[in-house]
Amino acid sequence: MQHSNTQDTLVGLFVAAGIAGLFFLALQVSNLSSFSNKASYTISANFANSGGLKVRSPVSVAGVKIGQVSAISLDPKSYQSVVTMSIDAAYNQLPDDTTASVFTAGLLGEQYVSLEPGGSDTFLKDNGKIDITQPAIILEKAIGQFLFKAAEEKK
Repeated sequence: MQHSNTQDTLVGLFVAAGIAGLFFLALQVSNLSSFSNKASYTISANFANSGGLKVRSPVSVAGVKIGQVSAISLDPKSYQSVVTMSIDAAYNQLPDDTTASVFTAGLLGEQYVSLEPGGSDTFLKDNGKIDITQPAIILEKAIGQFLFKAAEEKK
């Protein structure tokens, strides 16, 4: 009888460890694991269209994640999407003429903000604003324009 109880306990611990591992993996994949309170600063950018960008979407420079989207709102005057980003304090030397674009990771991947540093000698500060932006490319619009052009050429 003693052997059976020990074996049941070990199997239970193994199953619990498996469930904990799956939970950790799910957090990593969904970007919910970024509960860290690292020092950061906030910048914002206005986009004509932010596409499917979401809060916690990555912000990267040259493919390196340097922060994440912290909020997305609508500017009631310009009707543009205001994307607020939290950037790790270690990357505090982004020139103030940096440009921001919304890209898609792969064909069906998540959208992210890509920053392209400029050549200015002054840097973005906390609550700084990026003035030059490129909106998200909407796949449906691009396909519609292509089909419309193809139909016109046939006429």
